[in-house]
Amino acid sequence: MHRSTMQSPALEVRGLTRTFGRIAAVSDLELTVNVGDVYGFLGPNGAGKTTAIRCMLGLIRRDSGTVRVFGESDLTAARRHVGAIVETPAFHAWMSGTENLRHAAAYAGIPRGQVEGEIARVLDRVGLTHRAIDSAGTYSLGMKQRLGIARALLGRPRLLVLDEPTNGLDPRGMAEMRQLIRSLARNEQITIFISSHLLAEVQQMCNRVGILSAGRLKAEGRVEELLQAEANAHTVDIDADDQAVLLAALDNIEGIERLGESDGGRIRVRTTGSVAALNRQLVEAGVAVNALVPSARNLEEVFLEVTT
Repeated sequence: MHRSTMQSPALEVRGLTRTFGRIAAVSDLELTVNVGDVYGFLGPNGAGKTTAIRCMLGLIRRDSGTVRVFGESDLTAARRHVGAIVETPAFHAWMSGTENLRHAAAYAGIPRGQVEGEIARVLDRVGLTHRAIDSAGTYSLGMKQRLGIARALLGRPRLLVLDEPTNGLDPRGMAEMRQLIRSLARNEQITIFISSHLLAEVQQMCNRVGILSAGRLKAEGRVEELLQAEANAHTVDIDADDQAVLLAALDNIEGIERLGESDGGRIRVRTTGSVAALNRQLVEAGVAVNALVPSARNLEEVFLEVTT
């Protein structure tokens, strides 16, 4: 991923708070998106992600706090650097993809002489050139998401904000969106801010993440650092002949936290000791162990740890 030498972060949020009546949708939010990041803004539905994004973009007022985009605090002026999709992109169904983009280009203030070339560029960039003259109403959900990104790319933004870009997509559509986002970051040096509740997707796309729960940021950092936060602990899936005997033995071994069942019915635990020591203790306790499989820590585990 490209990292610019610019000193100002692409997006800097300090103390952002937004309430609705007595409910704090976002509370004292602080995060930093560096130039060149693909930043994942994580949280379950209802965590406050979309409200925070609307505040960051200046679409709704914030009660307190500051937002800077490439060092600018005037969000109206800074918006020229930003392309965004907030919630599901909407289009005129009876218009073609090209016609929808013409309307968007006029609204964005793109000079008339540059509009057709700019539309051709963004349609090619998202892989929709072959459907450019078809009505948007005939597009699949994945194609509409790509058309939304094409619209957000008009004017060549330096920061792209995507609210749940893979929401509702099938596995193929998710893979295509993931590939597109990586390509935009790598080949066009666009800083990308992605909100999502799909942790596995974010882990594959992003270099840094922030985890939001009930309007508050619970953790932020580089993905690899968050995954290594408990380097002294091991997550292990255990397969044994008799699960009842295994569970009884685990209850008597110090430094063991049971995490439930993994795929295939194995018992997943976290141990502060070595995997070899755990195997020896189980055998000594009379457990017929078929397999002990270390499991890599993932963002889902990190998320559950910091939000519960």
